[in-house]
Amino acid sequence: MSSATSAELQAVAHYIQTWADVFSQTLAEITQSPLPCAVLGDVPSEVTAASETDLSIIAASSGTLRGELSLRLTASSTLQLAKFFMGEMAAAATEVTAEHREAVLELLRQVGGLAASSFKATYGELQIHLDAAPAAPSWPPSDTAWLRIGEDPAKAVLIEIQLSAALAAGLRTGREESPAPLPDPVAPPLETAPPPPHDEKVNLDLLMNVELAVTLRFGSRELLLREVLDLIPGSVVDLDRQVHDPVDMLLDGRVIARGEVVVMDGNYGLRVTEVAPAT
Repeated sequence: MSSATSAELQAVAHYIQTWADVFSQTLAEITQSPLPCAVLGDVPSEVTAASETDLSIIAASSGTLRGELSLRLTASSTLQLAKFFMGEMAAAATEVTAEHREAVLELLRQVGGLAASSFKATYGELQIHLDAAPAAPSWPPSDTAWLRIGEDPAKAVLIEIQLSAALAAGLRTGREESPAPLPDPVAPPLETAPPPPHDEKVNLDLLMNVELAVTLRFGSRELLLREVLDLIPGSVVDLDRQVHDPVDMLLDGRVIARGEVVVMDGNYGLRVTEVAPAT
């Protein structure tokens, strides 16, 4: 990584390590086996110079954290990552095709979505949009690192990561904390009144007007990438639920209730038949 202040180095290191952790988690779920992802501060010896066959992707962050992240994969790393994602569909491939690039881009978009969720605790609500770029970014990178996915050198995936100056500055600002004021060495300590008794009902009342978005889930289905690409207007996707099975109501991805679908004044509704126990 490039030289920077101590606060920025810590923030950037945390940001890149989160990407590495999300890569490892996503690919482990796809391959059904552990797939470690390590952060490398120096350029790996096996990496070749930038080429027209490289896959360049820009991850643009918006919301509470703004800036751009560049991801560069060599042709061999692009093909290997596509094989992880596509399985038998790309197992015998020896050259990168447009389908492989689309598969890698879709995989990276899943990683970006999970990364955005992981960053919320530190930086707040943000979105990460990934798209293919015709070439390496024109802006000079503020920080550079490499990710190595997998332990087998013959099958390892290497990804070059570059952060824009705006993103690095946003990372530093988002993690900075105002220093606590120093006590006055001359003035005597003030006597303070004891804190008022804790009233859980009052605290709870403060939250009662907070709006929460709930989602109804009629069912789910896992699709292969080729099945997703084959979807057209009029396509029918079978779900894993019968017509008379209860519908799930979800809050932040968790089932909080189940019920029957009804129609009220031309709008869909849910008649709750079961409420999930509080945890």
